[in-house]
Amino acid sequence: MSRFPNLMSSHVVRRVLAAFLLALLIPVQAATIAEQQFDDRIRLADTDLVLNGVGVRAVAWLKGYAAGLYLTARATTAEAVLATPGPKRVRMKMLVEVEAKEFVKAVDVGMKRNHTPAEQAALADRVARFDQTINSLVKLKKGDVVDIDFLPGHGMQLTLNGAPRGDALPGEDLYAGVLKIFVGNRPVDTKLKAGLLGAS
Repeated sequence: MSRFPNLMSSHVVRRVLAAFLLALLIPVQAATIAEQQFDDRIRLADTDLVLNGVGVRAVAWLKGYAAGLYLTARATTAEAVLATPGPKRVRMKMLVEVEAKEFVKAVDVGMKRNHTPAEQAALADRVARFDQTINSLVKLKKGDVVDIDFLPGHGMQLTLNGAPRGDALPGEDLYAGVLKIFVGNRPVDTKLKAGLLGAS
């Protein structure tokens, strides 16, 4: 009989299986930016999403919010982000208190910068409804978490601290339009765009 142990013995197999099961129990890792953590993976609409990138919206020295972009597969260009199928999420974690109307201004400016007049006209009614939903929040506090989700079959849903606000607005084109505010040709913040595309 060989003096060397059988590597496929039940003892070795049990140890390998135990190590594998332990790995499954390791908590999801997180990316950290501006002292805010973003899980590497989330579950949305019965689908696993991965963290594509994180960034901070800042004006001069003032940091407004940290943001993370979640997709079904990682993408490094705006075109790839927009073409990625399935659910999507933009998560924003507020770093300062801000009135909701300031967010509305940012949405409206971002839509105008990244869309032709014809595209703006096609989205106008739904953008106006989105603006109303944002305005209903009145004021966003430091620490608030705002999610803008795309849910296939339902549309774009805004949530505040996990609670849905307003109705889901239909159309993947609307969500793509909002994404362009963050990663389009004329984004709200170029450094934020780079971060959401995984450059940070």
